[in-house]
Amino acid sequence: MSVLGIGVDLVEVERIQHSLDRFGQRFMKRVFTEGEIAYCQSMKFPARHFAARFAAKEAVSKAFGTGIGKAMGWRDIDVHKKESGEPFLVLHGGAHALAQERVMKSAWISLSHTEHHAVAMIVIEE
Repeated sequence: MSVLGIGVDLVEVERIQHSLDRFGQRFMKRVFTEGEIAYCQSMKFPARHFAARFAAKEAVSKAFGTGIGKAMGWRDIDVHKKESGEPFLVLHGGAHALAQERVMKSAWISLSHTEHHAVAMIVIEE
């Protein structure tokens, strides 16, 4: 297998908290899937988990070289978590179409966050 793309993104948790405070459900429903919203809201510090998923979506769009927009939307990238804690992706819509078009075989994702920052890195293989 060879690397199709690599993406990384760093997000300030405060920026996401500001969007949650200012726009609430409108922001959440525009950017995150129902499963992501339920997961993040169940955590002690939801903004940190929302920020990590926001970073993941940006990192995926960078790995594909498209950004978020016409080719793929925010909710096309769905971050899940195995029982072990390992994150994985489920792609829908435009992101799924791009993955098929570019013959994506696997995606490796890593998420991390602190009180102030969240980071995501993705490697996509063909």
